[in-house]
Amino acid sequence: MLVVFVRSLILFLIVVIVMRIMGKRQIGQLQPFELAVAIMISELAAVPIQNTSIPLINGIIPIITLLIAQLLLSLISLKSIKGREIICGKPNILIANGKINQDNLKKEMYTLNDLLEQLRIKGTCNISDVEFAILETNGQLSIIQKSQKRPLTNEDIQLPTNYEGVPVDLVIDGKILYNNLNKINLDENWLRSELMKFNISDIKELFFVSIDTSGKLYYQRKSNKMEES
Repeated sequence: MLVVFVRSLILFLIVVIVMRIMGKRQIGQLQPFELAVAIMISELAAVPIQNTSIPLINGIIPIITLLIAQLLLSLISLKSIKGREIICGKPNILIANGKINQDNLKKEMYTLNDLLEQLRIKGTCNISDVEFAILETNGQLSIIQKSQKRPLTNEDIQLPTNYEGVPVDLVIDGKILYNNLNKINLDENWLRSELMKFNISDIKELFFVSIDTSGKLYYQRKSNKMEES
């Protein structure tokens, strides 16, 4: 039992490291070759765990080999446009100017029902409202609506807006993030003085604190209520 536990832990750590090296893409964003590598790695890791008579190295070497192959293919995709087309394929237009391209549907083995389903998921029910629908190399469908069917934006009505940057986390689970404070040229004394305005003297009682680009401080105690300055 202990042998199985140790082998499982070792293979788990190796698979986590390998997947981390491969990148941060979600499953739905993986290219076909990346998905194939991920599936094969999981299968290769399972075999030595289930059969303790197989040497552990027999599971580790194929996993490392697949990692090297994946990194090489990714490097080729980055450096060569032609190689990228061969490895990942090219985006394909399924709808152009409100008309379905039946030849491309057949080429991609994409049924009309699949297309209509994806349009509904993207919030579009009428094909005539679509300028372009493009099947991306990772299998996702990108939809560009006709200009007269798109929602109005502030730019369309010439409404000025203020800059909105990304809020900076200052406290997570009662712990101060000093690196983030330094990035925005603030320190712990400033943070504590601001929190004292809300009668908060112990940072450990806070679940989350952040500050936005306008200087507003958001905080949440270790409860369900969110508050802001």
